[in-house]
Amino acid sequence: MTEGIRFDISETASVAEHRDEVVAAVTEHAGQIARELALLQGGDYGQSTFRTDAGEWTLKYEAGDIQYLRFEGKPGGETYVVSSKQPPEPDDLATTMRDYDAFVEAYNRHVKSKEGVLDDVSVEFPAVASTDTVVAERDRVVGRIREVADAISVELHRYEGVDYGTYSTRVDGKRWELKWEEGRASYLRIGGQGGTYLVSQYEPPSAPDLRELAPEFGRFVEAFNEHVDDLEADLSKISL
Repeated sequence: MTEGIRFDISETASVAEHRDEVVAAVTEHAGQIARELALLQGGDYGQSTFRTDAGEWTLKYEAGDIQYLRFEGKPGGETYVVSSKQPPEPDDLATTMRDYDAFVEAYNRHVKSKEGVLDDVSVEFPAVASTDTVVAERDRVVGRIREVADAISVELHRYEGVDYGTYSTRVDGKRWELKWEEGRASYLRIGGQGGTYLVSQYEPPSAPDLRELAPEFGRFVEAFNEHVDDLEADLSKISL
């Protein structure tokens, strides 16, 4: 039975309220530092650590907003002055806040150390060479290769009697494969899967690849012509 027994219970509301006021003030003030760091570092998120005589302060931010402010004292232990999880213990907060001014001074020194670092950086750059001539020459060669590949595709379409298919042969030990659809070349690939595309629906070949393979394209056409000659020879043996 507890009736008639009285205990004096200390209320913590005022302590918690004062703690929350301090945390709110630090969140607003350190939030300004977070925004400045985001501008300085040029990213939406990141973190920076600042050293003082008493320990290390780490501020993490995301989209310019503070995520947490953590203090790690030299004797050990850490206190999250600002956190998305739970507020700090009042005693830990009181101890940590004695070093907060030193943290801000360390941040200010960090910013000041960046002043003038770009003063001697020139923005006068060499002229950029134009690729117009190279691109025009590449397009000319690739365009001619596509014309011939399309002509071969027309012949294959007529002979095979279907809307799409492939023709492959070897030129100097390399596999050449022409895929066609309704009399038009879909691609001309050299080297099998992962090979080089001389003709493609997506992008032209690089200038070095084109320089290497364009001379061999003529031998690919010769191989196709020999293939047609063989077909004609086979049909010539048929008598009705």
